[in-house]
Amino acid sequence: ALEPISVSLAIGVAWALTGYLSHPNFYCSYVECCPSAGHRINATALKAQLDAKLFGQHLAKDVVLRAVMGFTNNPSPKKPLTLSLHGWAGTGKNFLSQILAEHIHPAGLRSKFVHLFLATLHFPHQDQVKLYKEQLQNWIRGNVSACPHSVFIFDEMDKMHPGLIDAIKPFLDYYEQIDRVSYRKAIFIFLSNAGGDLINKAALDFWTSGKRREEIQLKDLELLLSVGVFNNKNSGLWHSSLIDRNLIDYFVPFLPLEHKHVKMCIRAEMTARGYAVDEKIVQAVADEMTFFPKEQKIYSDKGCKTVQAKLDIHEDF
Repeated sequence: ALEPISVSLAIGVAWALTGYLSHPNFYCSYVECCPSAGHRINATALKAQLDAKLFGQHLAKDVVLRAVMGFTNNPSPKKPLTLSLHGWAGTGKNFLSQILAEHIHPAGLRSKFVHLFLATLHFPHQDQVKLYKEQLQNWIRGNVSACPHSVFIFDEMDKMHPGLIDAIKPFLDYYEQIDRVSYRKAIFIFLSNAGGDLINKAALDFWTSGKRREEIQLKDLELLLSVGVFNNKNSGLWHSSLIDRNLIDYFVPFLPLEHKHVKMCIRAEMTARGYAVDEKIVQAVADEMTFFPKEQKIYSDKGCKTVQAKLDIHEDF
């Protein structure tokens, strides 16, 4: 028979061990947990990463950084943060959304609290829009119930069926709760090529007038963008109630990239592959890119999108 003291000691140790193993800090070091209510994003680290990895987008970096920090530092936001990122392919929209996701949930796009939707993959058929709306609402409702700080990224918005995105309107509005679920701490990000032509024209106008691209401000483009995508049947936001009700907090323009920005992308890719940066190779890859307008050749027509593929043919260096 065990002595009373030994039994009491064993029970005490068991209770202590159970408490330690079930402590959130211990548990969440092995299993991904939803951030607590007091979680804060490291603004310095986020800014440093954007400065180091996102080239030629002073406007997007400034707007998104201020918007996200203001939102996450607000203990009682009135609605979810909704960002709509616009610009031609290769200008950094996906890259920025990935960096942002990683600073909210360290696992980034691999996180169970970050949800990426591709229009052509998840919503391919026009005749099933009604079903997609129901599925989308159920998916968002279920995931925000599990984690209020969920992030939803909608890529290829310009390929989204008109009216589909309006299914999430109730979740973006100024409701305290919907069916006992609050969506106010979630973040929604839309990525679209729509409006890219408008942004490019505005950037070229600045260049033609002798102004620096860094002088372009959000007020120069935001209204132009919101009206442009609202009236564009191929924007995914055509006549959308999200715009009509002012539920999109920021229309964020991504400017076309110049030669110097493309070279920055090439150097960054070489460094990421563990290569020493060779300026001859940088120039050779840049020379294989195409630029517009036809005469001036100022901006890359694919941004940095083809840099990796172009660099592959120089592997032998």
